[in-house]
Amino acid sequence: MNVKVNTQSVLKLILIFSIVSTAIHFTDNYRFIEDYPQPAWITAPSIYQSWIILTIIGMIGYWLYSLRKFWLAYLCLGIYSLTGLISPGHYLYGSWSQFSFKMHLFIWTDAITSSAVLGFVIWSLLFLREWKLTEQ
Repeated sequence: MNVKVNTQSVLKLILIFSIVSTAIHFTDNYRFIEDYPQPAWITAPSIYQSWIILTIIGMIGYWLYSLRKFWLAYLCLGIYSLTGLISPGHYLYGSWSQFSFKMHLFIWTDAITSSAVLGFVIWSLLFLREWKLTEQ
């Protein structure tokens, strides 16, 4: 039981960093949408709407994890991790020189924190095998 408390704390910390990171990046992208190279179909409203929806999915994932509903939690957390994993997609629409240092920082901080979320899911799923606890 002690392992659950520790892993839940680890997940909470990772999610806090990820939510803060994506909030900063998505806010910057929203405010300076004309400066970010990205596809034409991305609009200012779609930026904040997608952040809100994906962040809620991430929070639901945490809640499900705390209830030991591991498979649903893994699904939600995996979907949430896309919030930052897609951030380097900006580079498909512009050269490195088109991005400011701030933009690079926000993009890669998002990618790193979201990789940590996905890494946690993989760690819990494959190595800790916490989902087996619900089968007992």
